Amino acid sequence: MKIIENPDREIVETIRKGLERTGGYCPCRRERLEEYKCMCKEFKEQIKDPDFEGYCHCMLYYKKK
Repeated sequence: MKIIENPDREIVETIRKGLERTGGYCPCRRERLEEYKCMCKEFKEQIKDPDFEGYCHCMLYYKKK
């Protein structure tokens, strides 16, 4: 398993600016809940699944098998 940052620099820059603006919360979500703090709970759960391969909700990170 390997977690990498999205290779699209434009997406990464946009998401990072959003994270700065929201205090570290996923900028793709309206609510500011602890489970939406980057790296979000949803992606942490997906990482645990050995069969999961894909992006986190905001597409900042990608999990490779």
